[in-house]
Amino acid sequence: MYQLKELYLNEVRDKLSKEFDIKNPMLIPKLEKIVISVGAGEYSKETKIMQNIADTISLIAGQKAVITKAKKSVAGFKMREGALMGVKVTLRGKRMYNFLEKLIVISLPRVKDFRGIPKNGFDGNGNYNFGLKEQLVFPEVVYDDIMVTHGMNITIVTSTNNDKEAFKLLEFLGMPFGKGK
Repeated sequence: MYQLKELYLNEVRDKLSKEFDIKNPMLIPKLEKIVISVGAGEYSKETKIMQNIADTISLIAGQKAVITKAKKSVAGFKMREGALMGVKVTLRGKRMYNFLEKLIVISLPRVKDFRGIPKNGFDGNGNYNFGLKEQLVFPEVVYDDIMVTHGMNITIVTSTNNDKEAFKLLEFLGMPFGKGK
C-alpha cells in the first residue's frame, strides 16, 4: 500500500498548483476531514442495535463513533427530542488519510458490480458525498458480529470551495470515479 499523505505532499500539491495556476501554497486544495454517518431509521428505538452500529463504525474508522440524538421533536418523522437518531464519526489527520487509503485500495473494489463512485456527489462548496449500501465491504467487519446490515454516508470535506478543484484533488489521490457525468 502506498502512503496517501506522502503522495499528496510529493505529487498532488504540485499537480494542483500547476493545473489551476495557484501561486500561494496555502491556497492549494487539501483534505480537511472525513465524516462517516449512519442514519438509524427504524432501529433508532433499539439501543442494542444502535450500540452495535456504533461499534461497527468505530471498527471501520479506527476511532470511537458517537451516537447522535434528536435536537428537537418532529411529529412528521415521529421523532422526540433526545431520541437516538444515528451514528457518526469525524476523522482528521493521520486517521483520515488511513481511512481514505483503505477505502480506495481495499473496500471500494470489494463492492459488488463496482463501476466507480458517481461524479455528481459534489455540493457546490468543494465537498463530496457518497453512500455505501452495506458495511461488509470493509475487511474489519466480521459478518457474525453484526446485528443488521446498514449503509453509511461518507462526506469528504476539502479546503477549497470550488468543485472542479476538489474533484481534481480526489482524482489525483486515486478516487475511482465512474465513467459518464
